[in-house]
Amino acid sequence: MKTSRQEILYGIHPVAEAVSAGRRKLEEIIVAGDKPGTRIEQIVRSAKSVNLPVRRQPRQKLEELTGTDMHQGIAARTEPLPTTDWSEMLMTPSGAGIFLLLDSIMDPQNLGALIRTALCAGVNGVVIAKDRSAAPNPTVSKTSAGALEHIRLCQVVNLVSAMKDLKKIGGWIIGLDAAGHQTIYDSDFSGIVGIVVGGEAAGLRPLVSRECDFLAHIPMRGPLDSLNASVAGGVILYEAFRQQVGVGD
Repeated sequence: MKTSRQEILYGIHPVAEAVSAGRRKLEEIIVAGDKPGTRIEQIVRSAKSVNLPVRRQPRQKLEELTGTDMHQGIAARTEPLPTTDWSEMLMTPSGAGIFLLLDSIMDPQNLGALIRTALCAGVNGVVIAKDRSAAPNPTVSKTSAGALEHIRLCQVVNLVSAMKDLKKIGGWIIGLDAAGHQTIYDSDFSGIVGIVVGGEAAGLRPLVSRECDFLAHIPMRGPLDSLNASVAGGVILYEAFRQQVGVGD
């Protein structure tokens, strides 16, 4: 019986990464049809190796279960993804690292894309507000290509308080803002750095903007004056990554 604490993950990458990461409590894998593709059969074998039940259903039933035709022939009944405690995420013994703080990212597609980029850029963790963010749900996992299953994600009550906590352990807070007085390429991303990306509609909220040590912008040419939130976040994350690990130096 489905409870309010259950989720239905769907798609090859989210289900495969959920099985691989082992962070969620998975209840069963559901596969469409009797002759799934090679990649799905690999997931099925991995599931069976850890005694995870596998059930086969007609494709239409899987579409009804997931609420989408984008399930790619596989789904998983699971508990919600466990998040990381903020105090645990703050532990950075190396004295360096990147934190991505998201201010009012409401679109699950953008959240998923940002999480995927953050994982690839080796961030220490992603921080979202409990009440001002898209939830880390199956849509986010699908958009992130399963990266949500591996990323350290923290939900905080107050994003500004989290920014202050980062400063207490010696971190810089850099806000991404078109009105920033310097470019991201002139900014220092060494040490512990918190990168704050604002929401799709209004960008950084005033309280969040004021708590930043400085604001930086992405230089652009052409008639448009802004980038999609997930694209802009990817650009600044990789500049921070470049500086921290010396890529291209």
